[in-house]
Amino acid sequence: MNYFKQIFSFAKPYKGYAILNIICNIFYALFSTLAMVSLFPMLNVLFDKTKQINTKPVWEGFSGIKGYLENYLNFFVTQKANEGSEQVLFFMVALVVSMFLLKNFFNYLAMYFITFLRNGVLKDLRNTLYDKYLDLPLSFFSETRKGDSISRISSDVQEIQTSFLSVLELIVREPLTILFTIITMFMISVKLTIFVFIFIPISGFLISLIGKSLKRKSDSVQREQGFFLSIVDETLGGLKVIKGFTSEGVFSNRFKDSTLRYYNFSNTLLNRQNLASPTSEVLGITVISVLLWYGGRMVLNENSLDAGLFIVYIGLAYNILTPAKAISKASYGVKKGNAAAERVLEILNTESPLEDKPNAKVKSDFESEISINNISFKYEDDLVLKQFSLKVPKGKSVALVGQSGSGKSTIANLVTRFYDVNDGSISIDGDDIRDLTKHSLRSLMGLVTQDSILFNDTIKNNILLGKESATDDEVINALKIANAWEFVKDLPLGIETNIGDSGNKLSGGQKQRLSIARAVLKNPPIMILDEATSALDTESERLVQDALENMMKNRTSIIIAHRLSTIQSADMIVVMQKGEIVEQGTHDELLLKNKAYKKLVNMQSFE
Repeated sequence: MNYFKQIFSFAKPYKGYAILNIICNIFYALFSTLAMVSLFPMLNVLFDKTKQINTKPVWEGFSGIKGYLENYLNFFVTQKANEGSEQVLFFMVALVVSMFLLKNFFNYLAMYFITFLRNGVLKDLRNTLYDKYLDLPLSFFSETRKGDSISRISSDVQEIQTSFLSVLELIVREPLTILFTIITMFMISVKLTIFVFIFIPISGFLISLIGKSLKRKSDSVQREQGFFLSIVDETLGGLKVIKGFTSEGVFSNRFKDSTLRYYNFSNTLLNRQNLASPTSEVLGITVISVLLWYGGRMVLNENSLDAGLFIVYIGLAYNILTPAKAISKASYGVKKGNAAAERVLEILNTESPLEDKPNAKVKSDFESEISINNISFKYEDDLVLKQFSLKVPKGKSVALVGQSGSGKSTIANLVTRFYDVNDGSISIDGDDIRDLTKHSLRSLMGLVTQDSILFNDTIKNNILLGKESATDDEVINALKIANAWEFVKDLPLGIETNIGDSGNKLSGGQKQRLSIARAVLKNPPIMILDEATSALDTESERLVQDALENMMKNRTSIIIAHRLSTIQSADMIVVMQKGEIVEQGTHDELLLKNKAYKKLVNMQSFE
């Protein structure tokens, strides 16, 4: 229940619906009890047991409320009987029907109002969780299965919604129904009610024993669902490799193993949950059976209880069973939902190490230089960068080259503040980037990565990520600068053409040129190119390289390159090995030194 305190905070915008639901539940509980009580005068009329009272009874206070209500009812029936037996029977039937109609009317209204609250909480919880995923750093997702994240935002949140309804029923409608029923039962017979309630704690104890392991089992089900969703995601993303290596059987077996575990966990969980209702009903019928025996003796042997009242009492006692069953089901739902809430709130309560400082500065322009000052960084245990320093003046292009694993791409991740340095600092115009808002920092930068990350949408909408307010003419101009307009103009729908999942309707070179067009449209003062041409064929590389040169004119650029032919015109080339700078200079200067850079050039010339 501790987790639901935080979940309940999402209900605050919908408290009006909650209040209306509670009011309707109060009336439902009241009319649910009165519906049973209304059977008493009906039985008296049928069996001609109505006491003839011709004088209107006088109210003498709450201490005599039972006698007053009984006498007033008999007086009213006597008056009606004087008008004819058929009329009094019709009136009694109308009374019973009216009570049941009102009970169900308020039940509908209660469910009507709670629907808005439930779905509102579901919507807001999903939105908050999605925003949290957007805010968390990349390091979080390198350690988390994507399928598990999808499971939390879909099925776990749905489970919370279901449990949320159960909690509201648990704390309002069903307890009130039981309370009103018990009060009425005490008014009919104190002795009989006390006898009944000797058995209720025993029943409650037995029911509570069933659900102790539900939270643990539910948590296993939800984690396993996240696991097989991850397998599905990886399968769909890597179908080409799976088919190419004829690994269908390996992945199929892995998926089947997961779904078998899910099957076993789910069976155990649901069978225990399904045990709640029959157990509570059997225990309830046992109580009713004892009640029939003990109450029957009061009616037949002791003559201390009216037969009609005893029948109504039996109805009231059974009236407790339905809400008691609902409470037991709801309590299991709460245990199940508690596991889901724990998983959702685990994400919501995760603190991002990259949060903006309270007084973070908004930087709107780039004036002089990017300065990387003695930085060290490690993803896990081993340092990827060691005391690395570099200055990138405004308007200059700096290329980082070196073998895989030398730390080139890490520089791009740190400058864009996808990660924070462990030691040292990175500053722009003298401002430490940790003192700037992430939004304003990244607004100064354009990013083109080795993997062309595009979305299942139109070309236009993919390009507009660079600048949402751009006109069609601006989009087309960006495509021209990126050498992409030549193939886009020939597509059936032009810029309105959908490019499929991850842009898979296009070639690698076409996707990369769209990525460049997106960065061109953003028109940032700083451009970061992370091996933007390494995955391309020679012809595509030439087109993309031309596009990059068009884009980098009069722009500050950090270029991470695998193919050295693409960075020969850079203002400075930095050669890296194992996280350190081994030499730097222009292309011609480095060739003359005849060291690490010359070796890299010679190696590539034979590729």
